[in-house]
Amino acid sequence: MDKKQLKQDALHYHSKGRPGKIEVIPTKETDTQRDLSLAYSPGVAEPCLAIEQDKENAYKYTAKGNLVAVISNGTAVLGLGDIGPEASKPVMEGKGLLFKIYADIDCFDLELDTKDVDEFVRTVKILEPTFGGINLEDISAPSCFEIEERLKKELNIPVMHDDQHGTAIISGAALLNALELVDKKIEDVKIVVSGAGASACSCTRIYKSLGASPENIFMYDSKGLLHPERNNLDGQKEEFINGAVPSDTSLADIMEAADVFIGLSRGGILQAEMVKKMADDPIIFAMANPNPEITYEEAKEARPDCIMATGRSDYPNQVNNVLGFPFIFRGALDVRASEINEEMKLAAVRALANLAKKPVPDIVNMAYGNINLKFGKDYIIPKPVDPRLITTVAPAVAKAAMDTGVAQASITDWETYQLELDRRLGNDNTISKIIETQAKQDPKKVVFVDAENVTVLKAVQVVIEEKIAHPILLGNRERIKSLIKENELPLLEVPIIDPTNVSDPTVKATHSLYSQKFFEKRKRKGITLHEATDIMNSRSYYGAMMVENGDADAMIGGLTKKYPYTLRPALQIIGPREGVGRVVSMHIVVTRHGPLFLADTTINHHLTAIDIADYTELVAEEVKALNIDPRIALVTYSNFGSVRNGESAKLMCQAASILRKKRPDLQIDGEMQAHLALNPELRKQFYPFSTLGNKRANVLIFPNLSSANISYNLLNETAGLGIIGPILLGLKKPVHVLQLGSNVNQIVSMVGVAVMHAQRKG
Repeated sequence: MDKKQLKQDALHYHSKGRPGKIEVIPTKETDTQRDLSLAYSPGVAEPCLAIEQDKENAYKYTAKGNLVAVISNGTAVLGLGDIGPEASKPVMEGKGLLFKIYADIDCFDLELDTKDVDEFVRTVKILEPTFGGINLEDISAPSCFEIEERLKKELNIPVMHDDQHGTAIISGAALLNALELVDKKIEDVKIVVSGAGASACSCTRIYKSLGASPENIFMYDSKGLLHPERNNLDGQKEEFINGAVPSDTSLADIMEAADVFIGLSRGGILQAEMVKKMADDPIIFAMANPNPEITYEEAKEARPDCIMATGRSDYPNQVNNVLGFPFIFRGALDVRASEINEEMKLAAVRALANLAKKPVPDIVNMAYGNINLKFGKDYIIPKPVDPRLITTVAPAVAKAAMDTGVAQASITDWETYQLELDRRLGNDNTISKIIETQAKQDPKKVVFVDAENVTVLKAVQVVIEEKIAHPILLGNRERIKSLIKENELPLLEVPIIDPTNVSDPTVKATHSLYSQKFFEKRKRKGITLHEATDIMNSRSYYGAMMVENGDADAMIGGLTKKYPYTLRPALQIIGPREGVGRVVSMHIVVTRHGPLFLADTTINHHLTAIDIADYTELVAEEVKALNIDPRIALVTYSNFGSVRNGESAKLMCQAASILRKKRPDLQIDGEMQAHLALNPELRKQFYPFSTLGNKRANVLIFPNLSSANISYNLLNETAGLGIIGPILLGLKKPVHVLQLGSNVNQIVSMVGVAVMHAQRKG
């Protein structure tokens, strides 16, 4: 990404709307005076007295048991160094955000204005009554070692410095699996560590706990090998001294016959010649970010037999701390652990290592464009989008806490606990990540018909930077270039086509071809060749013809025009695929319980029961293509015949009957009210016969366009939920019409969907 543009986008992201990335949201009713009297005075006195009698009741009556403090003094922030506590706050807010979205853990970020270890420890210690756990972050060495050790001894809640232990846990799992693949034992291998900071020390310590022999470990800092002859070792470096070789042994020399290289230092420090000298089947973890100690390509060229891991998402085997800390704290909080001990960390290591050996869920395979992602040299640790992480790592950590006597609460029904973990976030809560990740695997050519719009151009920039698609812009070349220049967008190499510029011989020839083809399609609909030529000046028609002719794989339009103006060309030129009576639109609402699919939200006005049944099948097909099992509710104002005279109630009842006979393989029920579809407990109480069982419906089919459109627009504007759509289903080739006024994120999401659809067509 262009650095100037990155700066501009990042500052806008953090300042837009409500500044910052987190807010506090009530979890109880606050609608009436009675609610407020229970929440505060006088009712709040009762939980206060209960906690006075037994402090453990704080976990029952307050948020303490699900609240973690992310604490820093800003002395070692990312790669920025000592930038101060105020400047570290965006990072700490970001860490809190990750806790929430990956493990449903609430966070307060605390930035302390002190470099004094005693003052830091004292401050955190007196905050203990507030929190269920402490995540230390971005504190420089050697202070971070002392701070963590003292807090672990003095507090009765779990404390972890993620900079130390996060990378250690993830890379430990990767190392176990890599050694298994090359048939080497950890106690026998020669390990070279470049870097001696907090993370490197913690990584090496956990490798020793896993069985690595200290005499086989050689650690280097910026001054050379950690050796007994050195007198300038601070912090915890003395723990990793090795005098088995001369003190002046260089990194290049020590790499001779090394089995494992661990990089936590700086980019470019490991040379290809060093890699060539390593033992057979070398293991290289180059984890410096953003530039690893050696690039993936250089390492593989030097040693094709190597197993390579980095901290980057664009190569196999990403060592990403988000695989660990949310789920480690989740398990620790759920048994009220008094600490996060070595056994709990090792339990997380082994849980991650074992998860990588299990069959990969279809949703993960789909995300990475690999129908057979499996344990091997390019897959030694799970992917961050794997929905099983929370139900694998958290229980392992909780069990280790119980087994080692640091748990103050017990879990007896592990199956129920796993279901509770699933419900916290929803099994399918990563739908947006899945769409984007799959699109990146095989980007397609996407034509943007509204390119004379700065929002579209900003979205195109994101699409290019994230490698989601290969954009083609339609519009006046000078106007588009002017917008690019005015907004300092680095879109210099993107193709721009002006359909009206027939002075360009290429455009003229293409315009003529498209006009003729459109005339052939529509001549029995009253269109003349002259009219077809005029129509092809419209960017929506021209873009649709590009897709039809194979000059683009998908089309995105509609941002600046009324919906029908962009939909009509798609229907006339591309049309429904064989067997599809009606093209249908669908929105995806991203909720904490997983995605909710709504249809038909933008197209069809007058529907019969057969129409509704037909397009329900299209929606079910799309949901299944996302590797999600559709649970379909046909919603209206009636529950299973409770209203007998209403037109839409009859319509949905008939459609449900048709679908049950036609598609017994689908989980479908109705007619029912929407709240009942989303409330399995209520459904079980009043309608236990419902075929939707004990889960929420994830597909809502509406009786008419009005109710569907109103519903998704209300959710979009009032509920603060992510919305993807409208997604057109049933066309021969992918065309998607944006909602008027869509923002950059919504456009990018729709491009991801369009690319996925084009991949399937291909």
